[in-house]
Amino acid sequence: MGLLSFLQKIEPDKKKSPFLHTLYDGFFTFAYAPNATTKSGVHLRDGMDLKRTMVMVVLAMQLCYVFGTYNTGHQHFVAAGQYLGFLEGFHLKLVHGLIKMIPIFVVTHVVGLGIEFWFAAKKGHAIEEGFLVSGALIPLIMPPDIPLWILGVSVAFAVILGKEAFGGTGMNIWNVALLARVFVFFAYPTSISGDEVWVSGFEKIGAEAATAMNVVAGNYADYGWAHGLFNTLFGWMDIATFQHMTPMVDGYSGATPMALASKGGWEAVTSTFSTSQMFWGTIPGSVGETSKPFILIGAGILLATGIASWRIMLSMFIGAAVMAMMLNGWGATPFMEVPWQYQFYMGSFFFAMAFMATDPVTATSTNTGKWIYGLLIGMIGMLIRVINPAYPEGWMLAILFLNTFAPLIDHYVLESNMKRRTKASSAVVGHSETAKEISHA
Repeated sequence: MGLLSFLQKIEPDKKKSPFLHTLYDGFFTFAYAPNATTKSGVHLRDGMDLKRTMVMVVLAMQLCYVFGTYNTGHQHFVAAGQYLGFLEGFHLKLVHGLIKMIPIFVVTHVVGLGIEFWFAAKKGHAIEEGFLVSGALIPLIMPPDIPLWILGVSVAFAVILGKEAFGGTGMNIWNVALLARVFVFFAYPTSISGDEVWVSGFEKIGAEAATAMNVVAGNYADYGWAHGLFNTLFGWMDIATFQHMTPMVDGYSGATPMALASKGGWEAVTSTFSTSQMFWGTIPGSVGETSKPFILIGAGILLATGIASWRIMLSMFIGAAVMAMMLNGWGATPFMEVPWQYQFYMGSFFFAMAFMATDPVTATSTNTGKWIYGLLIGMIGMLIRVINPAYPEGWMLAILFLNTFAPLIDHYVLESNMKRRTKASSAVVGHSETAKEISHA
């Protein structure tokens, strides 16, 4: 109660300092649940408000953050031929991953929340909660070496044009995190596509590889100042430190399983990665997409708390599986011949299913609509993935496409329900009139 009283005393005046009051309100409502409760006995009551619902979604992603951060470091050292065992050089891999992830996380939230705060102050209302989830998702779907200025521009684009232009949280028709990614994909394609972007430090290691035979120790490109800072700490602890970057392993490409499959089918994938590696996620890729078990744990949390729709998840899986089987039957390209079940080992299907497609704001709201919505995302996303080599991962486009049509799907579902009920009501009335006529006769 002491902290609550203190916070109430320092509350800024809303009229004199609207921006400071907006910041204060955002922190206060994050720390304390609203004091209002529903008095009527006919309503359900719950301790969860919107902020805490959003926090549960963010918590469901944390295993993806932990694993993805470490895997960023692991892939870097694998490319350099160092510490090839997954747990070898644990502290170096974890620190390298953190050095890459923290700036991405900070820039995403500084830009996104800064815009949110500014709009909230201008409108004179409380800070909206939607960016809690978008801000957590964006770092997980970006490459580890994305230029921070490109990231900042993409976040600003997504928040302003994809959200605030429609009225803010709850009004946007497209998933904000996916808008940030699609902006980078089309505006700066070389920063988010190709084999080299998914391994941290690929260009520095690769540049030395060409002249590896002619250099001596000490002439390799050094790590940055942050690595040097940790080197000092590791030196005091008498454990392994970051050394000069070594040339890339001969023949290493940085290609993801998706890129390999699009060029050479399943044989090309399994010649580089085992199914176990793809399932557990010790492969190159977006930070949050690689580890299927941790994604599924997050999906389970969302389902258990009732935040995500199981209808969307299940129908999306069915749609993707059916389309993959159909493409197996066609078999015109090596990618089409990848066994349908192994399509789920590659790429970001489960991440898109758990955290993107189930967004309650941009998805359909009717139960029937959720089945249609998820089924179409699964089928269209798999079709884009396999048919068009320019888009080796189709879920981003499929989800945004179905976001656009979600209101239309709900409209026709409701129209169908109303027509069916009107027809049933008319039949009942007709039956009643007939019965009256018979009784009078």
